[in-house]
Amino acid sequence: MIVVKNVNKRFGNVDILHDINVSIQSGQLVSLVGPSGSGKTTLLRVLAGLEIPDSGTVEMEGLQMEGASIKDREVGFVFQHYALFRHMSVFENVAFGLRVKPKKQRPSEANIKHKVYELLQLVQLDWAADRYPSQLSGGQRQRVALARALAVEPKLLLLDEPFGALDAKVRKELRTWLRQFHKQVKVTTVLVTHDQEEALEVATQVVVMNHGRIEQVGAPEEIYDKPATPFVLDFIGNVNLFHGRIEKGKLWLGQTPLASTAETSSADDQTIYVRPHHFQISKVPFSAGGLRGTVQDIRFSGSILKVDVAMDSDRRLDVEVSVQEAIQLQLAIGDTVYAFPQQVGIYDGKNMDFYAI
Repeated sequence: MIVVKNVNKRFGNVDILHDINVSIQSGQLVSLVGPSGSGKTTLLRVLAGLEIPDSGTVEMEGLQMEGASIKDREVGFVFQHYALFRHMSVFENVAFGLRVKPKKQRPSEANIKHKVYELLQLVQLDWAADRYPSQLSGGQRQRVALARALAVEPKLLLLDEPFGALDAKVRKELRTWLRQFHKQVKVTTVLVTHDQEEALEVATQVVVMNHGRIEQVGAPEEIYDKPATPFVLDFIGNVNLFHGRIEKGKLWLGQTPLASTAETSSADDQTIYVRPHHFQISKVPFSAGGLRGTVQDIRFSGSILKVDVAMDSDRRLDVEVSVQEAIQLQLAIGDTVYAFPQQVGIYDGKNMDFYAI
């Protein structure tokens, strides 16, 4: 288990990490996700021992890591740009970490060969043992880099934007592969990414960072369905934002009741959040009202259509509907439609609450 306690880090006058507290269970695959400058790579480097925190501690398996080197921490690193040795074969790249061990710790040639081929089979590249990095695709090179990092049997595997240099199709394939691969090797893994979809799809736990602070830690479904702050709600997926009020136990947007709430007292200027897929859309008014608007654009996105709706108040709605639903509605640009939210989120400055209609 890795425990980060009250870690702070400054570069000059800039706070990069501010009071970071997080625990990573052994065997987990954790994603650090956030915008550029959020501190996720610096936190990764602190875990590796490449950066020393100004204050706070890092514990691994109950041992304080203050002053411990990368070697002492038994960390494996995989970077965005592979960092493979171009003059070495795939076999020799993977074997490198084993060959440079001190003589007393170095495995025999037979054991090195067995270990390397075992790892190459695991990453599905045993057929490429005699090839050179230049003869492989980007995705294959990244799998070689992963095998090389695992060859020394690290206690902690750190992945810094490992798929960032790959095209979208290869990235998607490798995300699926990495999730399955991790289930086999079960090494504690921390992945840094700015890609929200990647973080949710790959990780067993997600740490959302913003301006050097942790906004929320949780399982992917918790992060998406129950975001703790407006930042998490906005950063992880798309969201529509409105300003409404609470009156007589109901949440109102203008004259439209959106949901019953637990609040009995009235409150003005409530910030309301609605995910695009939480809107129900119709060409006839809903009995409870609904937000009226005109379809401005329809964009195809796989199994869903993204619909831009211009409201009478000059606001715009982002709405997502299934292709089948759009066909049934005979939805077209210029249509007058009514959108009614099935779930809304309200942030009171401390907590994010969600209400179903």
